[in-house]
Parts: sequence; C-alpha cells; structure tokens
Amino acid sequence: MREVDAPARRDDEVPQTASVRRRQRRRRAASLLACGTVLLAGCAAPPGAESSAAHGGEADLVLPDLSAVTALGGVPGRTLLLLGLVVCVLGLTFGAVMLARLRRLPVHVSMRDVSDLIYTTCREYLLQQGRFLLVLWAFIATVIVVYYKVLVGFPWGKVAIVIAFSLIGMAGSYAVAWFGIRVNTFANSRTAFAALRGRPLPVSRIPLQSGMAIGMVLISLELLIMLIILLFLPPTIAGACFIGFAIGESLGAAALRIAGGIFTKIADIGADLMKIAFRIKEDDARNPGVIADCVGDNAGDSVGPSADGFETYGVTGVALITFILLGVGDPAVQAGLLVWLFVVRAVMLVASGASYLVNDLWTRHRHAASTRMDFESPLTALVWLTSALCTALTFVISWFVLAPVADDGLWWKLSAIVSCGTLAGALIPELVKVFTSTASRHVREVVTSSREGGASLNILSGLVAGNFSAYWLGMAIVALMTGAYAVSGLGLDELMAAPAVFAFGLVAFGFLGMGPVTIAVDSYGPVTDNAQSVYELSTIEDLPEIEEELRRDFDLDPRWATAKRMLEENDGAGNTFKATAKPVLIGTAVVGATTMIFSIIMALTEGLTLDLDRLSLLHPPFLLGLVTGGAVIFWFTGASIQAVTTGAHRAVAYIKDTIRLDGVTHASAEQSREVVQICTQYAQRGMLTMFLGVFFTTLAFAFVEPFFFIGYLISIAIFGLYQAIFMANAGGAWDNAKKIVEVDLNAKGTPLHDATIVGDTVGDPYKDTSSVALNPVIKFTTLFGLLAVELAVSMRGQGQGVLVLTLAAVFALASFACVYRSFYGMRIGRTGDESPEPLPSEPDADAGPATAPTTDQPTAARADAPRDAPTADAPHGADTDDGLDEVPDEVPELDPAPAR
Repeated sequence: MREVDAPARRDDEVPQTASVRRRQRRRRAASLLACGTVLLAGCAAPPGAESSAAHGGEADLVLPDLSAVTALGGVPGRTLLLLGLVVCVLGLTFGAVMLARLRRLPVHVSMRDVSDLIYTTCREYLLQQGRFLLVLWAFIATVIVVYYKVLVGFPWGKVAIVIAFSLIGMAGSYAVAWFGIRVNTFANSRTAFAALRGRPLPVSRIPLQSGMAIGMVLISLELLIMLIILLFLPPTIAGACFIGFAIGESLGAAALRIAGGIFTKIADIGADLMKIAFRIKEDDARNPGVIADCVGDNAGDSVGPSADGFETYGVTGVALITFILLGVGDPAVQAGLLVWLFVVRAVMLVASGASYLVNDLWTRHRHAASTRMDFESPLTALVWLTSALCTALTFVISWFVLAPVADDGLWWKLSAIVSCGTLAGALIPELVKVFTSTASRHVREVVTSSREGGASLNILSGLVAGNFSAYWLGMAIVALMTGAYAVSGLGLDELMAAPAVFAFGLVAFGFLGMGPVTIAVDSYGPVTDNAQSVYELSTIEDLPEIEEELRRDFDLDPRWATAKRMLEENDGAGNTFKATAKPVLIGTAVVGATTMIFSIIMALTEGLTLDLDRLSLLHPPFLLGLVTGGAVIFWFTGASIQAVTTGAHRAVAYIKDTIRLDGVTHASAEQSREVVQICTQYAQRGMLTMFLGVFFTTLAFAFVEPFFFIGYLISIAIFGLYQAIFMANAGGAWDNAKKIVEVDLNAKGTPLHDATIVGDTVGDPYKDTSSVALNPVIKFTTLFGLLAVELAVSMRGQGQGVLVLTLAAVFALASFACVYRSFYGMRIGRTGDESPEPLPSEPDADAGPATAPTTDQPTAARADAPRDAPTADAPHGADTDDGLDEVPDEVPELDPAPAR
C-alpha cells in the first residue's frame, strides 16, 4: 500500500500528539480533583462535634436475621440464598461456555483479522476509560469518607469496606463491558462468515448466542455480589455497603454510557457522511472512519448497555432493599421479603436460560432448511416465552417462600405486582416495534415523506414517530403502574408504610426479571452491525482464488449476493431490538427511582412523622425543584449532542482530507487510528464536563434545601422518561427508514438514500447518546443525592447552616461553569482557548459561478464528482448488492406495511 503524506494540519483541525493530550488531561483531572477535595473537606464537622448528630437512615440500616425465615417444607431462608449462589455460578459458567463455543466457530482469516483489529482497538479505548474512571471515582470516594467517617462516625475499617464496595460496583460495570466486547468481536466475524453459506439460521443464532452470554454473565455477576453482601457481611454494615456498591456501579455506567455514546456517534456520522460525499458504499475499506465506526458499535452499543444493564439491575435491587428496611416495621416480614426478593431473582435467571434453550431448539427445528426468514421472529418469541415463564415461576416461588410469612395472600399480591413489570418487559418491545421496525407504518411513512420532501420531511416524520411513541409507551407504563397500585391497596398497608411506592419498585423489579433476555436482544444489534462491516472490510471477495480456498478448507460454495442481503436484513432486526431495550431500561430507572426517592423522604421526615406538609406544591422549594429538573434534562441532552457534533465535524474534516480511493484497497492503519483518537478525545472531554456538571449540580441542589432536592429528583425522572423515549424511538425510525431504502428498495446512491442518511445522522445522537445516557444519570443522581442530602441535613443539625448555604453556592457556581463549558468549550472550531474559526465569506453575486475546489493531491477522491460516476477501482462484487454501480432510474414504491 502506498503511504500518503498527511495534509498540513491546523491546531483547530487535528488533535495534538498523544503525549501532549495525556499531560493536558492529567493536569485538568488533577486540578479538578484538588478543587473537589478542598470543597468537600469544608464539609467536615469541626473538632468536638458529636458524631451522633442527625444523619440519614441508610447509614443505620441493619439487616434482619435471614436464618429465621423458613419456606414451605422447613427450608431455611439462608439455605435458599446459598442455592442462589450456585445459580449465579451456573450462570457465569453458561456465559463462559458460550464464549468458548463462539471462539471455535469457523471463520476465514481475513474476517478474523478484522474482528481482532476491532477488539484490539476497543481494548485500548477501555483501558483509557478505566484510568479515567478512577479519577472520577476519587470524587465519590471523598464524599463517602466525609459522610461516613466524619459525620456518621464509622470507624476506618467500616469506611474502608464501604469504599471498597463502591470500587467493586464500578469494577463490575467495567468488567461486564469488557466481557461484552470480547464476546461480540468473536461473534461479528463468525456471523459474517456464516452468511456465506446462504442460510439465515446461523446468521440469526450466532448474535443471539453472544447476547445471551453477555446477559447471563451480567445478571449472574450482579446477583453474586449482592448475595455476598447479604450473606457474609455483618448486618450492621451491609446496608451502607449496598449503597456504596450501587453508587459505584452507577458511576461506572454513567461514565461508560456517556463516553461510549459520544464515541460511537462521532464515528458513525463520520463514516456515514462519506457515502454522500464520495459516493462510496457502506463500510468501504478505503474509508478510515469505518474501523472507528466498528469500535464505536462496541463502545456505544455494547460497552454502554452492558454497564448500564449491570447498574440498572443492581440499583433497583438496592432501592427495594432500602425500602424494606425503612418501610417495613416487623423484622420477620423484612427477612421474609428479602429472602423472597433474591430467590425470585435467582429463579428468573434460570427461567431466562431455559427459555433461550427452548427457543433455540424450536428455531433450529423451524428454520433448519429455510432460505429466507424473518430475523425478528426468534427474538420476539424469546421475549414472550421468557415473560410467560417468569410470570408463572414468580407465583410458584412466591407461594413457596411467602406463604409462611403472612397468611393474608401476600404471596399472590406481590406476584401480581411483579407480573405487571414482567408483562411490561414483553409489551414495551412490541410497542417500540410499532415505531421502529422496518415493517411499521411509522417507519414507512418516514421513507414515503422523503421521496418528495427529502431530508426535511424525513426528519419531521421521524420526530412525529418519536412523539407518538412517547405518548403510547408513557400510557402503557402508567397503566401497568396503576395495576400495581390497585393491588397494593389490598391490605399491604398493614405490613409497610407507603405500599404503593413498594409496588412501583416491584414493577421495576419485574421489568428486569427477564434481564438476561433483555440484554441479549439489545446486544444482538452491535453484532449484526459489525458483521456487515467485517464482511466489507475483509474484502474477501477480492482475494485471489478465494472460492477454491473456501471449498477446500470449509466445504463452502460462497453465495456472495445472498450473504450481503442477509447481513443487511439482519442488521435491520438488530436496529429494532436495540431500540426495544432502551425504553425498558429508562422505564426501570424512573419507576425504580421512586423507591429510592421514598428512602430519602423516610430519612427526612423521620419515618413519615414530620414535615409532610413540605411535600406539597404549597411548599415553594418543592415546586421550584419540580420546575428545575426539566432544565437540567434539556441541558444534558444538548451537551451530549454538542459533543457528538463537534467531534463528528473534526472527524469528517480529517477523513475528507486523508481518504484515498484510487490505487488503494484499505485505509492505512495510521489514518484509522487517528480517527479513533479523535473519537476518544471528544468522548472523554464531553463525558468529563457532563459528569462534573451532574456531580456539582447534585451537590448544589441537595445543599440548597432537602425538599427542593426531592422535587428536583422527581422532575428529572419524569422529564427524563419522556425525553429518552422520544429521542430513542425517533432515532430508531430514522435508522430503519434508511435500512428500508438500502434493502427493500435497493436504492443506494439515489437522492432518496441521501435523504435517509441525513435523517439517520440526526437520529444517531438521539438514540445512542442522549437518550441512553439519561438512564444512568437519573439513577446516579438519585443514589449519590441520597448521601449528599443526608450530608447537608447532618451539617445543619450540627448548627452549620451558613456553611451549608455557602457550599451550595460554591457547588452551584461549579455546575454553571460546567454547563457553560459544555457548549463554549466544545464549539466547532475550538480545541481550547483558540478563537473560533471565521465563517466563510459570502460569494460575489457578480463574479459568475463559483469554480470547483481543486486539490494538489490527484489521488484523492473528489467530493464534487458526479453522483453516477463509479470509482475505477471498485472492489470485486460491488455491483452485486450495494446498488452503487447500477442505481435504479426510479425507486420502486413501498408495499403497504402490515397493520400493527
């Protein structure tokens, strides 16, 4: 390959050297850490202050004696939980077996080399993110030390245990993210190779196998850690360890979700826009942005969801544990509910694995000889089968565990409430498909509107789909929560305070009961997306004597056209089911947040006995908090999109300057690494600014007034729910509208295709950056806010009200600085303190038509080349399926979509 000299670089166009960037990041991180430490050190109580001053309830949580619980047949509760540990080990073993099986699947070396390159680059990205996470964790550890040591008065041993579990929580999110990219990068090349046989069954099974491996490992590891806390730590410290663990995993999920979402969409937009600029095909190996796009598929669609799912499952459990210990008075009932909670979780883990095996057996029987199949069908069947089995087992296990605890039908009441959430786990994906599936009328409306209206009407139709989806999904969630509320009124108030709040938490618990399957169908998407890219990047069709080699070594007669068509169709199914998981996770965050907010209310009102009048619109701070939450949600949305926009601008500029289409078959490794560095740089810059903004905002509002903070938490949950659903499903509609044009209409390279590409690039940060990051941000704010508000209340109880308000002002100024920097520090044309690049001057109307730009690099492809001029060195097979060399004169009309 001929080496091409890089064009001249301006400081505001290309990142500086890696060493300079590292030094700058270290200085910024050190200064921010020092600032936060100094500020939080001011929270320390003065010498002589009583450590027994008023503090939050969670520090005093004591677990009941779990061995006192006896299920039907005399089985001790502790024995049941120990069996849960066995289930967790089996789940981890399931994931390891799946990983080994994927690794042994046949794959051609050209495809394996591409997937190995993707994994290697992902690994470097994760290592950078891991170092960054440790810096962010230092902020949280400082707050934990100040609160538990100085104000609560824990001895250093207990404080160390709490800090250790916060680190374990963060490490857990990080570990499952790493496992996810390892599994997916095995599966993507194996899926691409399996497509060459022309049979759809393995193209469907391999991504689902990888997804189930991730889902089972994720849930098993989460449940294992929580059971260890429950069973083996002293009851007096376990409650605080649960909080520390949840905060740590929320930190890991928030940072990885935000950074991964920014990274993947910078790369995706940079790669997609080249299709319009240079008339090249999808995943062209000569495009240096494609490797970054593949890495981003894992960073954003695998790393982020894996960490997010791990955190969501854990935080929901911690919220329910906290409620049980604060809201239920009888220790015997507390113990019974805790044992029931974890036994049901373990049984649902088994149910998910069994459902997958049964569904896989049925799919193999049904499609063993098929030449075409609906790739969404096995995923839909798996979701509904798991939901039905989990519901049935919930009633059986609840009767087995809870019948001795209470004789008033508690077992069936709680089972019915959980089943509302389990039903939601299957119903919500069906509603999402109405707005995002390639077969839905909304998505086809996006395509139809693009025919004459181009990108403008494409975008407007996508916005319509997103808004309608927020309405219908919101109403569905409200209906299911209403059902749970109705059941909670059937005598649960005799056992606990605020039974409706517990019911809402159990709905979230039911959402996640089929967690392995929810994660599996979500992880299906990045594998199918990468499989397409691996196929193109391998340039397997151009290899000399490749067909003879495949027949000799793999007993395979390659079906090139069929393989590419199946990979595209399967990618559409992956897009749909990626979209289905997002509302489930955000819905869980919001519904589960109500339970954690209740814990804060219990601490502030001393068990609902004082200051209840402040939880009212008549209390102005509470009302102001309700209004404030929306502002923060909209800032976060804008800041995350701004980071993507600026990074994508930089990536596009670099790719346009360096891409070579003549005389080469692949972009150079150096060019691809440079695009990855651009994505990483802006992902970390954006993530740091936004995380610190959320961090200081939480501290500021918690210190202002506790009931103002409760209103704020309620507000961000509600605003975040609808903002996330709207953005996720609008983005999904735009994405699959493009897929319809590429697959069903075979209209690549047409103006219609260009319009859908523009819509898709608008939807990219909607669905994969802003919407998905709201979930961990809401949970992190609620969990960290639990410590922050108790810190403020404790200081006020020690007569430090003036200091509390002073710190609130300081934290507010820090948060405003982060908000300001999230735009003005990320503007296009700036990398730091440089002046923004001047706008181009208006053309002279009298000067005649503008001349086409010239280039002193004759080998570079020209963005102004005729649309119908194929490049001379188009890869072998490019005229088979991609539609670039033979663009249809007229795009065929869409068939009517089936009614949904």
